[in-house]
Amino acid sequence: MAELVFSVRDLAQMRFAVSPMWEVGPSFRLLSSGVVHPVHRVWTGQVRPRVTAAGLDRGWLAELVPPSGYVPDFLNPTPPGPAPTLAAELDGILAADTERVRHDLDRLRREQGGLGPRSRALYAKPQTRLAKVAEEIRTYWEVALAPYWARIQAVLDADVSHRARQIAERGAAHLLNDLHASMRWDDDTLRLLRRSKALSRQTAGQGLLLIPSVFTGPVPFTRVTPPDPPQLAYPARGIGSLWEERTATGTAALAAVLGRSRTLLLTELGNPASTTELARRSGLSPAGVSQNLTALRDAGLVSAHRAGRSVIYARTLVAESLLAAVP
Repeated sequence: MAELVFSVRDLAQMRFAVSPMWEVGPSFRLLSSGVVHPVHRVWTGQVRPRVTAAGLDRGWLAELVPPSGYVPDFLNPTPPGPAPTLAAELDGILAADTERVRHDLDRLRREQGGLGPRSRALYAKPQTRLAKVAEEIRTYWEVALAPYWARIQAVLDADVSHRARQIAERGAAHLLNDLHASMRWDDDTLRLLRRSKALSRQTAGQGLLLIPSVFTGPVPFTRVTPPDPPQLAYPARGIGSLWEERTATGTAALAAVLGRSRTLLLTELGNPASTTELARRSGLSPAGVSQNLTALRDAGLVSAHRAGRSVIYARTLVAESLLAAVP
């Protein structure tokens, strides 16, 4: 058990953030494990073949994110705000100094019994090889997470809203006691029951950064790299319904505005898909699907993401809200 004592200043500096990189590492670990996850089964079934086809299962992330244990801390820079973009967090990774990268890789070597060839190359020349790591992360994001980000972000934002309401109505102590079964708040101290490594304010920095995640697994993850505030990534509420099929009903009113074909495509994009897949599902011609997707994309209702030779289309948050509002 680890214990983190809080002062008034630490509580004043406690905040939340939604972090793309805290989804990248845990989601990659889940894919590489080969486990059929009871919640993420739909997502892994769609994404794992794309990741393999892109060779990402044999790249930088495959060495830096092992199946279990420690992941280098430089991959999770402190989010500068409540909702940083992936680009902002990649800038943080690229800004990691040589000492930080080598310190983290030394720990990875100790815990994994060695480093792979890419990790050794990164150790030798961190400032030049970090760009390759960032490039692979961008590719992984486009293949595995960007098409689903609207749905993931909705769950994360809802969790933060719920937690903020808890603080407003019942105080920070109730929030910290409710975050996870392995966490306890008592006598101005947060106790992490499943963390084996020691934790103190002298080694952890001030405040606390709470990060909801849909891929962290059953146990919260921590990052402790002073002088940054300690980061604690915990399972977000609502993960169980994340990949449930969302059938849009009563869309006749929406079809009167968007047209039947475009409304049909939006409903079919409950699961992201390529033009060919959408043509097969909808019965529309590939040319017609492409033309309508362009119009939907121009209107901000659809996003496009490169996955090898294919382009995967997905509904945006605007489209999700629009479909949810249909009576």
